[in-house]
Amino acid sequence: MGGKQEIKTTSGAQPVAAYSQGLVVGDFVYTSGMGPLDPVTGEVVGDDVAAQTHQTLRNLGAVLEAQGLTFDDVVKATVHLQNLKDDFAAYNEVYKSYFTEPYPVRTTVGSDLMNILVEIDFVAYKGH
Repeated sequence: MGGKQEIKTTSGAQPVAAYSQGLVVGDFVYTSGMGPLDPVTGEVVGDDVAAQTHQTLRNLGAVLEAQGLTFDDVVKATVHLQNLKDDFAAYNEVYKSYFTEPYPVRTTVGSDLMNILVEIDFVAYKGH
């Protein structure tokens, strides 16, 4: 399969700039970095990193589901936390509840985010 196919779903956070929710390229699905936005209102959901991580993962799950995938298909996650030292433990507890071992490979960094505490993107494998 050549080229790329855009993924669009109303069940996940809607793009707020020039990007797609996700792309299928060959056997892989790449998601955009998503945050804790309500798919309908576009408002930030949650006041703490745990609540925001749940909403972020629900948004990402909707993109996966649009391709018939689950969190078990995720092979890589990149995570940005506004407050890395203070929020890592709470974020990690929520994050690991969405996955089973072996966990995806992951990079977690501190970032200057715009009005949110967490942003995550995935690479998932759909070639099975």
